[in-house]
Amino acid sequence: MSATAFDRQTSPAARRTPATALRRPGDRPTGKRLGPGRPLPYGWAAGPLLLLALWAGGSAAGLLDARSLPAPWTIAATTGDLLADGRLQSHLATSAQRALLGLLFGVAGGLLLALVAGLSRLGEAVIDGPVQIKRAIPSLALIPLLVLWLGIGETMKVVTIALGVFVPVYIHTHNGLRGIDQRYAELAETVRLGRLGFVRHVVLPGALPGFLLGMRFAVTAAWLALVVVEQVNATSGIGYMMELARTYGQTDVILVGLVVYGLLGLLSDALVRLVERRALSWRRTLAG
Repeated sequence: MSATAFDRQTSPAARRTPATALRRPGDRPTGKRLGPGRPLPYGWAAGPLLLLALWAGGSAAGLLDARSLPAPWTIAATTGDLLADGRLQSHLATSAQRALLGLLFGVAGGLLLALVAGLSRLGEAVIDGPVQIKRAIPSLALIPLLVLWLGIGETMKVVTIALGVFVPVYIHTHNGLRGIDQRYAELAETVRLGRLGFVRHVVLPGALPGFLLGMRFAVTAAWLALVVVEQVNATSGIGYMMELARTYGQTDVILVGLVVYGLLGLLSDALVRLVERRALSWRRTLAG
């Protein structure tokens, strides 16, 4: 039976009734479950561990050239050496400071612009167009111009990271604001909420899912921009360590840097997802 024929034979009341309400108390769901099921414990680590196992297996079997891709145990030994002489900790602290500063300024700017554009038609007309233009221009393509304007110091690096961060925060937060049901605004007017009360009780909760999604893209963008800016006349940082290792042909040190970047990205994304689960625990989604 087609969907159209089914709709014609079904009463309007039945079509408006949820499927769970039509089920009798003694009935059990039939057929296979259509959802993905319960989340796996530590499922986020399954993919990286499988990749590590394939890497180790290929190295042990001699399928991977040790000069081009050293074995995981070689990378672990190199990491131990870098930790022993303090180089890795020093470079990591510098990189983390740059990334956090860029993330802070980028998130603040993106959130502020999204609120202005989302709550005002005039603000949207003024802000949204330039942001969409910036969205089409990769932040890394602006590095030559930023070098001319700001030099090659820390300011240029932090600004580059912030430019890569604020766009996803703005896009997803603005989309979350525009997706708020109009009836909530009408209800706020009915109970005579002020502007601040409307922002606190309607706007911020409604925009939170979009903001947190934007944060997941933002933390990844911060690390991606950091990789590049630290190779532009830097004297410290993980990217500088990798660039120096390239000069001397130290593939194992380069891979240590890549692993560190990957772990930082994975852990920061996991942290945002944890905050998302706690802050949006009221939602019932397929994510569980």
